[in-house]
Amino acid sequence: MNLYLAGPLFTQSERRWLRQLAQLLADPGHGVFLPQDDAQAPLLRDPPDFHGAFELCRDAIDRCDAVVAVLDGPDTDSGTAWECGYAYARVKPVVAVRTDFRGGEDAGLNLMLRRSAHVLIEIPGTDEEITGLAESILRELDKLA
Repeated sequence: MNLYLAGPLFTQSERRWLRQLAQLLADPGHGVFLPQDDAQAPLLRDPPDFHGAFELCRDAIDRCDAVVAVLDGPDTDSGTAWECGYAYARVKPVVAVRTDFRGGEDAGLNLMLRRSAHVLIEIPGTDEEITGLAESILRELDKLA
């Protein structure tokens, strides 16, 4: 299965965590598009090619079988929200992941994001074991296959 892993990627800790999750999801043979790695080349140009990075990400969602979206934070990352909405419009299943214990209007999320997700996996914010999270995601992806 080809996956698109969406999530905030603006800090070292976010990038490391997403890269580790991508590796765990890829281990059983899934292809994983990780924007921070797979769409960075256009952004390293001088001047940065923002449209090129956008096109790479959009096209990767078009090619994927499912989107795995990390929706942590008091307000979901705007790029991740767009990726979820685009995937939903393209009839791609969205496996939403929330490890944040802060509350919100609908299972800790904006109702539009929560209701566009095929499934929501909630892991307590105090559980820092990423392997268990990856296993939960893989179980949900198996149901989609």
